[in-house]
Amino acid sequence: MRIGRVKGRVVLSHCEQGFCTRRLLVVEPLDEAALRGRKGADRPTVVVIDELGADVGTLVAFSEGREGTMPFLPDKVACDAYAAALLDEVIVR
Repeated sequence: MRIGRVKGRVVLSHCEQGFCTRRLLVVEPLDEAALRGRKGADRPTVVVIDELGADVGTLVAFSEGREGTMPFLPDKVACDAYAAALLDEVIVR
């Protein structure tokens, strides 16, 4: 599981059946430096399925790969990442 900040939303004009009722967010993964408030490494953004209602600027914890598809079993949904939690605060020690 990784932590990221929501940068925007994905809007589909046509969608596969499994995505028609789902929200897709663009999330920027954050490394330790970014979580401490410093300039982190530039990382590619990830498209994440959101069922929690995250908004732009929200911190989210997200799972990727096989773990990202687990909430949808036994259905088959083509996704790479799933927003598992909305984070109010992250404390790095």
